[in-house]
Amino acid sequence: MSLNDILRDLVNDIDGALGCSVVDLTSGMVLAVHHNVPYFTQSFIDAAGAAGVDIFRGRNVTAVERMLASQRGEAPDYHTYEMQMTSKNCYHFMTIIPDRPNSLLVLVTSTSTNLGMGWASLRRSLPEISPKCPS
Repeated sequence: MSLNDILRDLVNDIDGALGCSVVDLTSGMVLAVHHNVPYFTQSFIDAAGAAGVDIFRGRNVTAVERMLASQRGEAPDYHTYEMQMTSKNCYHFMTIIPDRPNSLLVLVTSTSTNLGMGWASLRRSLPEISPKCPS
């Protein structure tokens, strides 16, 4: 199965799912996507991918992580692995793909989706998604 096929199955398996994508955190490029929303245009998808980069690897986030590492006497590292965001009508589930620290999996659902089921479905798909992403 292709990465797009896996994302399609993930979206189809979750009540209220609107779309899912994999984003390269070094470039902001959307590597794969599946959605069932007509107004999710390519420019919207690209902008959402860039927003994911800002949330996980943005200049301010990286600056805070460097400060924390310095205070702790550690080497700088990325500390944010998962995030959930709620907007007016949607839940946004975001997780770094295991063994692929520069790949982000994003799932967007309606607020009618059960939060636990959203996370469970997202995490359950990771072993299948990880080998399809660049290292």
